[in-house]
Amino acid sequence: MSDKLLDAQGITKQFGGLTAVNSVDFSIERRSISSLIGPNGAGKTTFFNMITGLYTPTSGKVLFDGQEITGTKPHLVTALGIGRTFQNIRLFAQMTALENVLVGRHSRLHAGLIGTLLRLRKVREEEVAARTHALDLLEYVGLGRRRADELSKNLPYGDQRRLEIARALATEPKLLLLDEPTAGMNPNETGELTKLIRRVRDDRGVTILLIEHDMKVVMDISEKVTVLDHGAKIAEGLPELVRADEQVIEAYLGRGAAAHGKGGRMPTAA
Repeated sequence: MSDKLLDAQGITKQFGGLTAVNSVDFSIERRSISSLIGPNGAGKTTFFNMITGLYTPTSGKVLFDGQEITGTKPHLVTALGIGRTFQNIRLFAQMTALENVLVGRHSRLHAGLIGTLLRLRKVREEEVAARTHALDLLEYVGLGRRRADELSKNLPYGDQRRLEIARALATEPKLLLLDEPTAGMNPNETGELTKLIRRVRDDRGVTILLIEHDMKVVMDISEKVTVLDHGAKIAEGLPELVRADEQVIEAYLGRGAAAHGKGGRMPTAA
């Protein structure tokens, strides 16, 4: 078994005359936490969307757990073991917290149409187990079972982010993609969510890849950082080495700032 859980080779995505991602090689080791960073418009979310099947690469291929998944439909990618959250929260606003997690759990249920219509005992048992699992996940991410029956739209912003993670975990992912998970959070919320992300890896063995603009989060949690700029990979490696890379400083602060020695620290948001 390869140590690489995900291996993207020469990934390119073009939209008409625009090259959003340009021949990017990227891999992530099992049970690791990695970050994908870069200025706005660098191609980070487009890259996520190719991994999860929302976009098909113009060229290149994506291997997951030794199997090529290039262009595979999103629901099949989920079934293979890739879960994700989104930059803009995509919960079902009119559904409860519990129901949102059960939607994620649906990909792991085995009941067919006939069994569901006839309400066979096996189906009922599976539904009870799914509900129990969903309640456990709400507890695990810090929402608690007391929030299970609240409409997701009524939850505080930080709790909605936690609910998204619970829903993604309900799919039993091997790889969890988090697109700006701490966006819009205050420092205390950010710190608590960072602890949760690390715990998901440590407790459950889930490999994690996140897009993140908060450099404190990136430096605290990442074991490898990859930097994109204008769709191309410009740096990759240990967080402290990437942070000191001149190309990275220039990408974030601009050529003039870097030339005048103002690039010693990357900003906390970009």
